[in-house]
Amino acid sequence: MITVGIADLNIAKAPERLVTYALGSCVGICLYDADRRIAGLAHIMLPWSKEAAAGGAKSGSSGVAAEYRFADTGITELIRLMCAAGARKHALTAKIAGGAKMFSFNSSVFNIGERNVEAVRRVLAAYEIPIIAEDTGKDYGRTIFFSAEDGSLEIRAASKPVLKI
Repeated sequence: MITVGIADLNIAKAPERLVTYALGSCVGICLYDADRRIAGLAHIMLPWSKEAAAGGAKSGSSGVAAEYRFADTGITELIRLMCAAGARKHALTAKIAGGAKMFSFNSSVFNIGERNVEAVRRVLAAYEIPIIAEDTGKDYGRTIFFSAEDGSLEIRAASKPVLKI
């Protein structure tokens, strides 16, 4: 089991599995090359790197690269790492989870989960990577397990049945 932290990403080859915890408004992006059985998982916190404040450190407090926090730069880096490991960009498919509305504000500015999901969709569309399954939105957090063996995604949430997509 390979753990992907918040604002982090990693790749795995069959028979390994990837896991990330605490997807509230964050989104887990699972990319998969079925023929090569190479999986990638990014846990993004924010939609766009260009919206981030100018300047700042090159890495977060956990030591992960700051660009992993964002949908645009995190997905780009995940694709690069997967292709370096043998995946083919044209063969990638995506599954996404998370993007919950964790606060009861009615403003879209405060619904970072919705903004994250929209950014992820736009970035994947720009790379022509189809989203073949998703479990996004709602008002609860998720933990996800992604298999490099078969591309299956298992989603667990408190007081909810386990969902496999």
